[in-house]
Amino acid sequence: MQIGMIGLGRMGANMVRRLLRGGHDCVVYDRDPAPVQELATEGAHGAASLDALVAALAPPRTVWMMLPAGAITEQTVQALAGKLASGDVLIDGGNSYFKDDVRRSQELLPKGLHYLDVGTSGGIWGLERGYCLMLGGDPATVERLDPIWRTLAPGESGIPPTPGRTAGTAEQGYLHCGPSGAGHFVKMIHNGIEYGLMQAYAEGFDILKNAASNELPEAQRYPLDLGAISELWRRGSVVTSWLLDLSALALAASPELAEYTGSVQDSGEGRWTIVAALEEAVPADVLSAALYTRFRSRKEHTFAEKLLSAMRHGFGGHVERPSGG
Repeated sequence: MQIGMIGLGRMGANMVRRLLRGGHDCVVYDRDPAPVQELATEGAHGAASLDALVAALAPPRTVWMMLPAGAITEQTVQALAGKLASGDVLIDGGNSYFKDDVRRSQELLPKGLHYLDVGTSGGIWGLERGYCLMLGGDPATVERLDPIWRTLAPGESGIPPTPGRTAGTAEQGYLHCGPSGAGHFVKMIHNGIEYGLMQAYAEGFDILKNAASNELPEAQRYPLDLGAISELWRRGSVVTSWLLDLSALALAASPELAEYTGSVQDSGEGRWTIVAALEEAVPADVLSAALYTRFRSRKEHTFAEKLLSAMRHGFGGHVERPSGG
């Protein structure tokens, strides 16, 4: 299939590469011409502007935005609304707030434009591992673009289906979650859970590290090898996960995590998850605590927060902001 991709950052460029490997025709645009030129050498068609990208696509067009949530996404949606034609599809694969998706889909409907929100998880590893896709929008459009989802998704990846389930697309790594906003809503909760999981690992390893503290009775001091423990837990333990894999990688490379300050940013979805919990009157003690810890991390830093930074860098290439920034 033919698809246009706007935004060629850490994830967007690799998504294009995965689509090219799958035999799709990709037209690409970014405000920075460098990744456009690089992907053009790999088989994509580079566009120098939004107008050029739209002109290079055959109707009905499919345009995927992989941009930061907020103003830049909103501006691009509004710009494309004036350039696309009835029957075209506009996809937001970033981390937009789901209520914005509901509004945008309603605004674009009178123009005959189909708007899909696609929560995309996979980070900088997605080129090889594939991307977990959470889709929101009208079912007919989602079904029509199935070859795109199937190429980007990881497939079964050696994971056997859950006994008792009737197999569907979820086993392939993508799912139509519901109408507009549903995809980003599911991704929002996914990221809220991610905050809690990361915090649990970080606190646990901090306790292990401080088991050698001089404040403890000498007979109860344990100079533990955190790298070895993380490697141990990767095998047969009930806490095995990709986040543990990333922790093991970080600890193997730098046992003291000296290159990390422990200042941990939040990307928005954690906050929105707590807002959703409040609106639904659902207790979210762990997720709230994990979010508040990230706020605190910007003022004082512990080993736990350094490990949080290391995990974020590991799965998404997120770089810490400079001190005081």
